[in-house]
Amino acid sequence: MPEFFNVLPPARALEELFARLPLAPQPRRIDTEEALDRVTAAPVLSPEPLPAFPRSTMDGYAVRARDTFGASATLPAYLNVIGEVPMGRAPALELASGQAALVHTGGIIPAGADAVVMIEHTQTVRANEIEVTKAAAVGENSLRVGEDVSAGDTVIEAGARLRPQDLGGLMALGITQVEVSRRPRFGILATGDEVVPPQSPVAPGQIRDINSYAVGALVQRAGGLPIRYGIAPDDFDSLLAASSKALSECDGLILSAGSSVSVRDLTGEVINRLGSPGVLVHGVAVKPGKPTLLAVCDGKPVFGLPGNPVSALVIAELFVKPTIERMLGLRPSPQRTVRAKLTRNIASEAGREDYVPARLVEREGELLAEPVFGKSNLIFTLIRADGLLRVPLNVNGLSAGEMVEVRLF
Repeated sequence: MPEFFNVLPPARALEELFARLPLAPQPRRIDTEEALDRVTAAPVLSPEPLPAFPRSTMDGYAVRARDTFGASATLPAYLNVIGEVPMGRAPALELASGQAALVHTGGIIPAGADAVVMIEHTQTVRANEIEVTKAAAVGENSLRVGEDVSAGDTVIEAGARLRPQDLGGLMALGITQVEVSRRPRFGILATGDEVVPPQSPVAPGQIRDINSYAVGALVQRAGGLPIRYGIAPDDFDSLLAASSKALSECDGLILSAGSSVSVRDLTGEVINRLGSPGVLVHGVAVKPGKPTLLAVCDGKPVFGLPGNPVSALVIAELFVKPTIERMLGLRPSPQRTVRAKLTRNIASEAGREDYVPARLVEREGELLAEPVFGKSNLIFTLIRADGLLRVPLNVNGLSAGEMVEVRLF
């Protein structure tokens, strides 16, 4: 195992993990209506043009644009109305020069027409005649065939997380099933003699299990399936048995606590018994979260997170989340951040990245970042925050008034 606490910068630590982790997304086909937030495993191609027919975008009259050229309120153009286009059916009429047809929003534009005059720009002269008081350009108030999407177009790339608008677009094309990456299953195991289930009363010296649920929620939001395996005592054989079972049934394993320097630390030894190569990184240059284990065991990622909940969630955000996204084949995308003015000084030591919970406040049109200070075992410091303020690796603190970047939750 690497030297204890031979810490690595977070970017380098993630590189070490990814270099030893074979990540090939496993595709499966599911109903499109169930695919929100799933990641596409293959490009999605359009089977047909959209729209499939020329459509009106306004209530009005389908016309030949050249028949309206020069029309105005003082010198209107006069057209004969030859009928109405029924909604949901192809029209049985074709326009000749000097003719128009009543059409509704979304209706088919009949053959011979190349524009739509809004009904507000017309007046009925007699039963089958209108005057047009504003000229229409070719294509005005209409959509041509394939204007949105052409047949054969790639409408969604592989590695895209599907959003509500994506599902709507797929349904518009009649794509009712889509190929997505299987969600990786992550076993989550809390450790420690002092940890008890959330529903249990706590005796002096005991704490309720926070991390299994908080980290599990992060796994789920990232696109994985969290599987909780309960709480293991600080006993080598018990921890090894529980870890082996969880890893054999899942695609990855997250152990909470047990990675700080202490005589009761068993996590590293247990992980090295789970498979090869075992522990790759033991300690990262991050605060909070320095005592972190990153490992690969027989092709599966294994994480040893600090026991303090703030540390555990920060580390899960920095390492577990990108690992899940890579296992899903998710295309890299910019982290959701905002720039804001810092309201208080933040002390930091060069050589590590600090992540400070921050609350965003808008005052007089200016976005401010207020640090939420607290120790790493105080979960409500994160609850009161909107994101994490990053202090870069080689910076000795930040000063009030500086513009900073806040990584949103």
